[in-house]
Amino acid sequence: MIGKFATAAALTLLVLVIVGGTQGLAQTTPSEQAPAPPDPAAQAPSAQTPAQQPASGQEPAEEESTSRRKKVHDYKNWTYNVGAGANLDSGTTKTFVRGGGVVGTAGVARNANKYLGLRADFIFANLPLRDSTLELAQASGATSYFLGVTLDPVINFSVTSKYGGYVLFGPAFFHRSGSLDSDTTVPGSPCNAFWTWWGTCFNSSLPLSGKFVDASQNQFGYNFGGGVTRKMPSGVELYAVYRFTHGSHNGITTDVRPITIGVRW
Repeated sequence: MIGKFATAAALTLLVLVIVGGTQGLAQTTPSEQAPAPPDPAAQAPSAQTPAQQPASGQEPAEEESTSRRKKVHDYKNWTYNVGAGANLDSGTTKTFVRGGGVVGTAGVARNANKYLGLRADFIFANLPLRDSTLELAQASGATSYFLGVTLDPVINFSVTSKYGGYVLFGPAFFHRSGSLDSDTTVPGSPCNAFWTWWGTCFNSSLPLSGKFVDASQNQFGYNFGGGVTRKMPSGVELYAVYRFTHGSHNGITTDVRPITIGVRW
C-alpha cells in the first residue's frame, strides 16, 4: 500500500514539474523575441554629425581669400609714350646753340606697381647754332643735333582721379653730331672756344687734313626731370615733362633741357 502511494506521489510530482517547465518556457520565449534596445554607441555618430559643420564654416574664409586673389589690377604692366616739344640749352651748349630747337621723344616703361617702374627713352633734339657761332666757325650754315638714350627709375603718383605726375632720374648715353657748310677756316689754325666744344680741336689747333668740318662725339652722363599727367576718358594720358640732360667726354660737355608734350598709354 505504501508502495502504491509513493508511486502515485512520484507521478504527481513529475506532472507538476512538466507543467511548471512548460509555463516557464511559454513566458521566456516572448521575452527572447522582443527587439533589443537601441545601442547608444550606434547613435553616437548621428549625434556627432553637427561637429562636422565647421567644414562649411570655412567657406567664407575661402571666398574671402579668392576675392583677395582677384583684386583689381589698377595699373598697366607696360606703358608707352611719344611726345614733341622744344629745347632749352644751358651750360657751355647755350653759348653756341640757340634755344627753341625741335625735340622728339619716344619711350617705354615696365611697371612693378602703380607707383614704381623702369623707363627707357629715346630723345632727339635739334641744336641750331647761333649766328655768332657761325662767325667763329667761318661757316655760312650748319646742321647740329643731339641723340640720347636714357634708362630711369620712374615714380608715379596721383593727385586726383584725373591728374597725376611723375619724376624720373638715371644714367644716359648721348651722341652729338653736326656738319658745317661752306667753311673757310684754314686747316692747322689755332682753335677758338667753338672748335673745342665742336670736338675737332687737337693739340690746340685744327687738323691739317681739314677734317674738322664734321663733328661726331659720344658722351655719357645723367638726366632727371618731372612731368604732369591728365587722364582722358579713353584711358590715354596727356603729359607735359621737363627734363635736364648732361653729358661729357674729355672735358667737352653737352647740356640739353627738352620740354615735351605727348601722350602715354
